[in-house]
Amino acid sequence: MRSQSSPQPPSQPAGAVGSPSLPFPGGHPRTSDAVLAAALFACSFPGSVITFPGQDLGVPWWPGVMLAGASCAALIRRRDRPRGTVVVTLACAVAASALGYLLTVLLLAPLMAALYSLAVSTDRRTANTFAFAGIALLVGVGLPSGPAGEPLVLKLLGPAAWLLLPTALGTVTRLRAAYLDAVQARAEHAERTREEETRRRVTEERMRIARDLHDVVAHHLVLAGLQAGAVARHLPARPEEAARLTADLTGTTASALRELKSTVGLLRRAGTSDADEPRNPGERTRPMESTPGLAQLPQLAASFEGAGLEVTLHTEGEPGPVTAGAELTAYRIVQEALTNVTKHAGARTAAIRLVYTDDRLTVAVTDDGCARPKVPASVGGGYGLIGMRERARSAGGRVRTGHRPGGGFEVVTELPLRTRKTNESHPA
Repeated sequence: MRSQSSPQPPSQPAGAVGSPSLPFPGGHPRTSDAVLAAALFACSFPGSVITFPGQDLGVPWWPGVMLAGASCAALIRRRDRPRGTVVVTLACAVAASALGYLLTVLLLAPLMAALYSLAVSTDRRTANTFAFAGIALLVGVGLPSGPAGEPLVLKLLGPAAWLLLPTALGTVTRLRAAYLDAVQARAEHAERTREEETRRRVTEERMRIARDLHDVVAHHLVLAGLQAGAVARHLPARPEEAARLTADLTGTTASALRELKSTVGLLRRAGTSDADEPRNPGERTRPMESTPGLAQLPQLAASFEGAGLEVTLHTEGEPGPVTAGAELTAYRIVQEALTNVTKHAGARTAAIRLVYTDDRLTVAVTDDGCARPKVPASVGGGYGLIGMRERARSAGGRVRTGHRPGGGFEVVTELPLRTRKTNESHPA
């Protein structure tokens, strides 16, 4: 397993999965490789003089020691030249086998270390190719040149077992390192995705809060401003009418406070955990008022009478099932459209038309087209049409706005409906 704090060797190939490592202590990679080479040479030296019991060494001992030294010296470059290291150590092992040395694990230790490093730093196919090529060479040379008393099974199975073992261990180490890297990469990707999703949700929630506050506050403030102006105009000559408009103004401000309180209360409830609930049942607040929908459109139309705007409501088609989100979207869009009529159009009449079809609800708000604004253009922030489009998109619909050919302005909203087939196939 690779340590995150250990530095990578500067000479490591770019395609290597990880730094080939062996369970030997060491600090710097070159120092570690030198220690490994010295330790394996200490094992190879006695391995070059091992014979079967009762037999004498048929070759001088010093060629085996020289081949072991050359093989161990090649391990110093095992990190940046793994293939070359295997070739050198294999050539030394084949030469030792051709001279008649007994191929023990001590004599094959440098070749085993080189194969392990190759399997760690390359792919499985490359490691297996070198391993099986080494087995074929050692067996082919050892059969005619090995010690006379060596069993045939040992000549065949010995090199295969000792060379396949480090190859398999190196492959497992490489796959485990790759798996850990993949797990870490997935964890980092999931963390980045989670942070991006959190930021996106925060942005969407902020925009939703801005739309709700704009719809609630702007609508009632515009009505309150218009009603206050009407009170000022009628107060000297028509005190009774002024008193009625004052009562309407009081109702408008009270309605504004109720809706604002309901909106803020929903936001507070959405951010309250179960641990924040009061322990005493008597301390629980009353339930939040239901969100407005299509059923409240008549009251919404009547609220504009005090501002001098006569609003009519027409329904076409058979009303179909509408989700609570679509109802709220339709209500807020109608509310914003009528508010814009009182602010910018100076119209005397407006019409709300609801058209139900099999798969959608169409809501149209039109006015009679007087182009004289009734309130200054500075009132309002200019986000009404933007908020309409955002609300419609959030409900899966769309909004079209523009001037009518015969004069006036229209806002047309199309929202999807749940079809009757869906309701029939999923009975309650």
